[in-house]
Amino acid sequence: MTDTKRSWLTTSPVAAVLLPVVGLIGAIALWWLATVVFGIDSYLLPGPQDVVSTFLDQPAYLLKETGTSMIETVEGFLLAIVLGVPIAVLIVRSVILERLVYPLLLMVNAIPKIAIAPLLVVWMGFGQWPKVVMVLLVCFFPIVISTAQGMKSTPVELVELLRSLNASRIQEFFKLRLRYAMPQIFTGLKVAISLAVIGSVIAEFVGATQGLGYVIQQSGASADTSLAFAAITLLSIMSIVLFYGLVLLEHLLLPWAQETR
Repeated sequence: MTDTKRSWLTTSPVAAVLLPVVGLIGAIALWWLATVVFGIDSYLLPGPQDVVSTFLDQPAYLLKETGTSMIETVEGFLLAIVLGVPIAVLIVRSVILERLVYPLLLMVNAIPKIAIAPLLVVWMGFGQWPKVVMVLLVCFFPIVISTAQGMKSTPVELVELLRSLNASRIQEFFKLRLRYAMPQIFTGLKVAISLAVIGSVIAEFVGATQGLGYVIQQSGASADTSLAFAAITLLSIMSIVLFYGLVLLEHLLLPWAQETR
């Protein structure tokens, strides 16, 4: 009986949706309970009901700022894919290029992104591009590394088999290496999309007049913690939607990878 329940919890599509919802409800309940039990003032830690009330007071404004942050996040994330995947392929194809580029990637990734944000404003102005580039910088490293490692994980015997059949380099790439790399690539994409939301918020803290990061900064300055928590909640929801959107895309594109787990 226990094994049956465990199997249902791990394999059922209903359980895959239900368990995250239960976890989210439990977290909200603990949040509300902490504010009640410890008697925390709402201006220090607003309860869930205060956050909902704040959102209902100005839904159009908050949804508009959510849309701004969403566009910046998605644009920067897609740009990181467009640039990161080809660079990873080139790194795999050339040992010399790998040795040249890897230290630079590590150096750029090690720079605190909050230190770059003011420079991006100086270089690009107060428009959308500084935010998009910040997201690109945050997402670039995990996408390149995961793609490169995925390409290298292709079994050598299969590569030799294709070459013995006179397969071209392009056929080898698309029919073999890319297929084996896709699970690793999606792992990097899922890490990157979570970081992308953080990158957009960091950029919106500096030189922005729109976005949820700007809302958090302004509400913090005016001690409106309920509004800040409403913006943080929307950021969390946005991150969850983007992450599970990638999970769904992975299930649709790589059903064979799910079967081998």
